[in-house]
Amino acid sequence: MTKLVLKWALNSLSLFFVMRLLPGIHFDHIHDLLLATLVIALLNAVLRPIIILLTLPVTLITLGLFTLVINGLMFYTAAQMVPGFHVTGFGAAFFAALLFSLFSFILNLVFGSKQ
Repeated sequence: MTKLVLKWALNSLSLFFVMRLLPGIHFDHIHDLLLATLVIALLNAVLRPIIILLTLPVTLITLGLFTLVINGLMFYTAAQMVPGFHVTGFGAAFFAALLFSLFSFILNLVFGSKQ
C-alpha cells in the first residue's frame, strides 16, 4: 500500500511539473491534480491496453509511434472526466503526456522502490 501511495505522489508531482511547463494545462485546485493523476492511472491500466490492441496494425506500421498518440488520447480523456482539470486541446495533451511519462519515469527511478 505504501508503494502505491508513493507512486501516486510521484505521478502527481510529475503532473504538477507538466502543468508548470505547458501553458495549455491547468488545475483549479490541488484535489483536481490528485484526482486527475488517479484517473490517468486508471485509464492507462484499463482502457489503454484495449486501445493498443485495437490499433495494433497502425502501431506496427508506425513502429510503435502511434502509442504516443494513444498516450495523448488518455491524457485528453482524463481532462474530459475531471471537471477541475483543463487541457486546451489535443496538441497540449500530446505534449503533456510525453512530458508526464518522462517526469514519472525519472522520479520513479530516483525515488521509487528498488524492487
